[in-house]
Amino acid sequence: MSSKDERNLTQVVEKISKMDEPRRSLMQQVHEIIVTAAPMLKPRIWYGMPAYATSASTPALVTLRNDDRLNLAITEKAAFRAAGGVDGELMPAAWFFETVDEATAQRIAEIVRSVVD
Repeated sequence: MSSKDERNLTQVVEKISKMDEPRRSLMQQVHEIIVTAAPMLKPRIWYGMPAYATSASTPALVTLRNDDRLNLAITEKAAFRAAGGVDGELMPAAWFFETVDEATAQRIAEIVRSVVD
């Protein structure tokens, strides 16, 4: 890991550590899911949010938001595919969560992997 990647990771971990509980624990859990599911993505701060990109100099593909609700989002820089089925041509890009159970963790990992496939 390059020194810039290490600094960026430190910034993301610090950003998450400053959140109030229980959000801090949830965001830490989602951060771990993301870096495990797609180890090629590099954590960084993107517009003040924890985010994940293919390198320190490329736009973020996935972001975590700590607003009124916790949010996992795919940025407009990721390749999108229509959802199909009942969602037709809609392209899902954001998911709110309040807890992370096993099924949610698996879905987060699938979403993140789909961004880098």
